[in-house]
Amino acid sequence: MSQIQVTMEVGKDGVAVITISNPPVNALALPILTGLKENFHEAARRSDVKAIVLTGRGGRFSGGFDINIFQKVHGTGDASIIPDVSVDLVVNAIEDCKKPIVAAVEGLALGGGLELAMGCHARVAAPRAQLGLPELSLGVIPGFGGTQRLPRLVGLSKAIEMMLLSKPTMSEEGKKLGLIDAIVPSEELLKVSRTWALEIAERRKPWVRSLHRTDKIGSLSEAQEVLRIARQQAKMTAPNLPQHQACLDVIEEGIVRGGYNGVLKEEKVFKELILSDTAKGLVHVFLAQRATSKVPNVTDVGLKPRQTKKVAIIGGGLMGSGIATALIVSNIFVVLKEVNSEYLLKGIKTIEANVRGLVSRGKLTKDEAERALSMLKGVLDYSEFKDVDMVIEAVIENVPLKQKIYSEIEKACPPHCILATNTSTIDLNLIGEKIKSQDRVIGAHFFSPAHVMPLLEIVRAQKTSPQVILDLMTVGKTIKKVPVVVGNCTGFAVNRTFFPYTQGAHLLVSLGVDVFRIDRVISNFGLPIGPFRLQDLSGYGVALAVGKEFANAFPDRIFKSSLVELLVKNGRNGKNNGKGYYIYEKGSKPKPDPSVLPIIEEFRQHTKKMPGGKPISITDNEILEMILFPVVNEASRVLDEGVVVRAADLDIASVLGMSFPSYRGGIVFWADTVGANHVYKSLKKWSEMYGGFYKPSKYLEERAIKGIPLSAGATSSPSSKSRL
Repeated sequence: MSQIQVTMEVGKDGVAVITISNPPVNALALPILTGLKENFHEAARRSDVKAIVLTGRGGRFSGGFDINIFQKVHGTGDASIIPDVSVDLVVNAIEDCKKPIVAAVEGLALGGGLELAMGCHARVAAPRAQLGLPELSLGVIPGFGGTQRLPRLVGLSKAIEMMLLSKPTMSEEGKKLGLIDAIVPSEELLKVSRTWALEIAERRKPWVRSLHRTDKIGSLSEAQEVLRIARQQAKMTAPNLPQHQACLDVIEEGIVRGGYNGVLKEEKVFKELILSDTAKGLVHVFLAQRATSKVPNVTDVGLKPRQTKKVAIIGGGLMGSGIATALIVSNIFVVLKEVNSEYLLKGIKTIEANVRGLVSRGKLTKDEAERALSMLKGVLDYSEFKDVDMVIEAVIENVPLKQKIYSEIEKACPPHCILATNTSTIDLNLIGEKIKSQDRVIGAHFFSPAHVMPLLEIVRAQKTSPQVILDLMTVGKTIKKVPVVVGNCTGFAVNRTFFPYTQGAHLLVSLGVDVFRIDRVISNFGLPIGPFRLQDLSGYGVALAVGKEFANAFPDRIFKSSLVELLVKNGRNGKNNGKGYYIYEKGSKPKPDPSVLPIIEEFRQHTKKMPGGKPISITDNEILEMILFPVVNEASRVLDEGVVVRAADLDIASVLGMSFPSYRGGIVFWADTVGANHVYKSLKKWSEMYGGFYKPSKYLEERAIKGIPLSAGATSSPSSKSRL
C-alpha cells in the first residue's frame, strides 16, 4: 500500500478520524488533496458519522503544499496543474460541512497545512507545535484561504507579521492569539479532539466558521491604516518582492468585500504569482538547498557518519573565533590553540563577545550561552589534541606556515582525526603535500562572520576520502550551516566565481563611472551592499592578498587595478580606520566620502582607459551587466571544469556565501533567465572594446550558439575533467 494516502476510520462514538499520510512531513501532494476531498464528502454523507477529526500521521499534521508541484508548474508554464483547493476543499468540504470538524495538530502545521486547520471549526494542538504561513518566502501568497482566515483568528497586525515575515509561532503563543482552542499532551490529542468535535455537534461548544468572523479585524478605517503602514514598511524592506504588496491587497479585498470575495481574489493572485520570476527563483533556491545533501560517491555508497564531539581550532583570529563560536553553541567541545597568551586571550574574548551578541539578538538564552562557553578551552600547545575528532587550521594565508602546522598535527592527533583548513584560496593539495595522511585533508571554508553566515564550502582535495567528506557534511548540518561540496582550485567555487565582481567594478571606475552610483545599482538589484562598501568592510589588506592569488592563477582574464594600493598609500583602510570610499562615524549610516574622489581621479589618469579622456555614457542596466556578466562567465568555467556537482550547488552557494538575492535564484539561474545568448554577445562586444577581462568562455559560447541554458551542461555525476 502507498505511503501517500488519506485514510478514514469511524469509531463507535460516531467520530470519523481522517488522517493525512505522506512522510516525512505529510506534504499536500495532489493525491492527498483528492483523498481529503473524497473522505470529507463520504464522512458528510454517512449517517453513522456525527463529527470529524482531521489529523496527520507520524506526529506531524502537515508541512504544507507539495513544493514539487511548483516545479512542475514552472517547467510547463501551466498554473492549472494546481487544483482550486481553497473553495472546493477548504470552503465547501470543510468549513461549510454540516458536521463539525476539529483539527488535531501535532508537530507542525505550516502553509497549506495550517490553512486546512483554520478551515476547521476548532483546533486542538499538542505542545510546541509549529504554526505558520511561510508562502511569501517562496514568492507566492497563501492559496488555501490563509490571507482571509489568519487575520480573523489572530488579528490583522499579527497576521500581517506572520505572513510577510514568513514567521512561524508555537502552539502556546497560538493559544494566546486565538489560533488554537486548546493545548493537550500528545497522548491525549486524538481523544480530546474527538470529544471536542462531539461537543460542537451537541452545541455544547461553539461552532465557528473563521471566514465569517469580523470581531478581530477592527473598523474599516482602522484596518486600512494598519494595511497602509504595512505597505510602506514592505516597500522599504522588500522593494523587489511583488508578493508582499499582493498579499496586502488580497487581505484588504476580504476586509472591504467580505471573506469569500477575499478567498476568490487570493486564488486568482496565487496563480498569477506562481508564474512570476520571483517565485521561480525562490522555489529553485529552496529545492537547490535540499539537493546539496546528495553527493555522488559520498552519500550514496552506504557510509555512516562518525560522531564529532571535540574539535581543535588553530588560530583565534576573526575566522577561528567565529568557527569556534559556531561549534560551541551547537554543543561541540572546542580546543582553541594560539601561539602566545596575548593572542589566545584576544581570541577567547572575541568568542565571548560573539556569544553575548547571540544572546542580545535572542538567538541564545543566558543559560545556553553559559553552557556554550563552558565547552571552550584555550591552549598554547598540542597536548589537548590527542583525542580530537577534527582540527580546523585557521591561520593566515601562508603556504609554508600551513604545511608546518599540518606536519605537527598529523603527529599530535589520533589516526581518525579530520585535518581541515579554512583557507579561502590556497590549493589543498599544496597544503597537505608533505604529510602521509592525505586522505584526511579537507577544506572547511567558512564565510565571515563564521558564526552567522550560513554557507560551509567543503573542499575535496585529490585524495580526500568519502568518509571524511560525509563526516564534515554532518558537522556542517549540526552547526546549522548548509554544506556544499566543491572541487579544489584557486578560490574554490564561490570566491573563484565572484573574483571578477570587484574587478568589473574597478574597470568601470577606470572608464569614468561614479563609485557610489555603482554601489547603488548593485544594491537596487538586491545585494545588501555594493562592491566598494564591501571592500571597505573586508579591509584593503584582504583585497590585495586575494587579488594576487587570482592574478597568479588566471593572468589571462583579470583587470589589474591600482585603486586599492592608492587608497592604502593615502592612509586609508576602509572601515578598519574609518577612512575608505565611505565615512564611518559611530551611530550613523556610512556616507560617501568626497575626499576619496581625487584618489579615484589619480587612478583614472594612471589607467588611461577613458575614451578621449571623457567618462563613458552608460545606463544603470549596463553597469549591472558589466559587473555581473563576467561573474556568469567565470561560473561557466566552474561548471565546465566540474568544480561543483550541479549548477544548483553554485546557485545556493552564491546566495548563502555572497548574498546574491535569493529571489533571483542564484547566479546561474539568473543568467539563464537573462539568456546565455545575451550574456555571450554582450561579453564579446565588451572584450573587443575593453580587452580580455570580458572574453567569453568556450562553455558560454557553446550554450549561446546551441540556445541551451547554462545549467543544462552541469551533470550530477562528475565528468572526466571534474575536480570533484
